[in-house]
This record gives sequence, C-alpha cells and structure tokens, in this order.
Amino acid sequence: MAKFGLGRGLADLQQDLATMPDVSILNGTERVVVRHVPLVQIGANPDQPRKSFSDAELTELADSIREKGVLQPILLRTVANRPYMYEIVAGERRWRASKLAGLTEIPALVKTLTNENAMEIALIENVQRENLNPIEEAAAYENLMRTCGYELSDVSRLIGKSPSYIRNMLRINALPADVKEMVERGAISASHARTIAVADNPSIIANEIIRDKLSVADTERRVKNGTRATHARAFVNNLIDTQTVRKIETAISNATGASARLVQRRGGRGQIVLSFSSRVHLDEIVEKLTK
Repeated sequence: MAKFGLGRGLADLQQDLATMPDVSILNGTERVVVRHVPLVQIGANPDQPRKSFSDAELTELADSIREKGVLQPILLRTVANRPYMYEIVAGERRWRASKLAGLTEIPALVKTLTNENAMEIALIENVQRENLNPIEEAAAYENLMRTCGYELSDVSRLIGKSPSYIRNMLRINALPADVKEMVERGAISASHARTIAVADNPSIIANEIIRDKLSVADTERRVKNGTRATHARAFVNNLIDTQTVRKIETAISNATGASARLVQRRGGRGQIVLSFSSRVHLDEIVEKLTK
C-alpha cells in the first residue's frame, strides 16, 4: 500500500495547508478544474475526523457566505453506490454553512483519491486548523492506523508530531466513554486525560479531578501512587524491539517472496502485512502460503 501518495513533501504540504489546503494538495501533473457542484449531489465523508460542528460558528460562516460567497473551493472525490455523486474530502464546514446560507451549489475541486489519501488529507486539514477536539483527534489516529495499516511512526511523519504525542493521543482513545465525554465538554483537560489513561480506574480519578479540582501535577501523583492498567503494562512488556522486528520481517519476506511488515498493537496483538506488485505476484504468494 502506497503511503503519503500525494506527490508532495510533508513539510511543503503542511506549510500550504495553513492557508489553502484544498488547492495546494492538487499541484502536480493532474489537471483539476474548479466547478460549481449542486449541494444535493454532495455527501459527507463517514470517515471525517471532525464529528461536532458549532451551531454558532456555522451561523457566522453562513452569514459571511451570504455576503461574500464561498471564497475557497471545497475538495471532493467521486463515489459509487451512494445516494450522492461526490464525497467531501476537505471543506465539510463550508458545505454545511452554504446549505444554511441557502445556496444551491458550491465551488469545488473534484479529484480522484484513494480511501487512504482521502483520510490523510481530511486528518491533516483538521489537525493543522486545530478543528478537532482531543477525542476526535485520538479517534482519527486510531482509525487511520486500523484502516490503512499504518504504524505509529507513519502517523507521526504524516501529521508532523512526535511519536510520543501520537502514543498519548491513542491512550486517550482507549479511555472509557464517560471519561471521553468529560473531555469533550471540557470538564477535564486533554492533559488530565492522557495522565489517567494508564490508570486502572480512570473514571474514578476523572471524577476526583472535577470534585477536588486537581491540577495535572496532582493527577500525575495520584496515578503514580495508584494501580496502573493491565493494558498499559502489557503494551510495554510485549513490545518487540526494532532489531527483532526487522529479523522477523526479513524471514517472512524470504519465505513468501513478498515485502512484509509487522505492526504491533496494545497487549501483544498485531498484524503481519504482505505487499504484492501484481495479480501474478499475489498468486505466487498464495501458493507459497497454502502449500
């Protein structure tokens, strides 16, 4: 599976995303024309990282659109077997506000994108614009790794954040639903959530944070003196070192004739991903595996 197949360096992409994400990612050999697409032919992306939209912000943007129009095209891709013809890759907020403003069509760029590239673009746009709350951001990283088979280091390079930051966000995604709800409504901070994610009783500690107005430092001491979660210990204890991982991948590649990648998950779980270059190559791999 080709990763980061946008034809751009990550640093260049991130620099452009700050001002004009929809246009900058389309630079290259493919000719893409801005067209006005009827709103009824457009649908939201089910894998859109951002799940919540402020009514007040949408109303404010709708007022601006009525006065000035949509100043920046949204990015779409064609879809099959859906009630609509196009799916939003970037710009769902502008699409929603345009409907509120009473528009019937919106300027858009339509590009052919794989599911993986569409997820990458949507995630980068939202992270760069800081549109995601911590729970949405954590879920987006988890979804990208699960759906695309990415490793933590892959997400780190794609987003431009440290592996430890991504790891801490993934811990937030593993928190109980009641604690996630506290983070979403701002009752506890993302820093509090990352701290209690390794505790055996995060829900209890989260309520203590609210009741006793614990600072992050106080919470760290509370967690340190308490019991750590089994899954937190298991992930550390079962993690295979990099040198051993490479030996395993090489052994599998030699045995199957395919490029192999070992993906580690929490608690000792994981995946072995094999890559093939053609249908003939796939048939050869299957024959070796089933002999």
